[in-house]
Amino acid sequence: MQVASALCRRCLYCYMLYCLEVCQLNKNDLNSLDFVINRFFMKLFKTSDINIVKTCQSLFSFDLPSVIIEQRAVKFKDGL
Repeated sequence: MQVASALCRRCLYCYMLYCLEVCQLNKNDLNSLDFVINRFFMKLFKTSDINIVKTCQSLFSFDLPSVIIEQRAVKFKDGL
């Protein structure tokens, strides 16, 4: 399970989040990105319970795209 989450973190996040910190994303856009990761965890752990998914994400220290984009946006704005 750690291997799958590590692969997702490395590969998927690189392509999915490339330069999104400079874009003006609304809440719906961020929710759509989070949905992809939540569905990945649902399929990985064969569950449909979002509480289990959130617990697994926290145990694996796996941040949702909305959190990562927010962190990157702050870092980008500080660098200007």
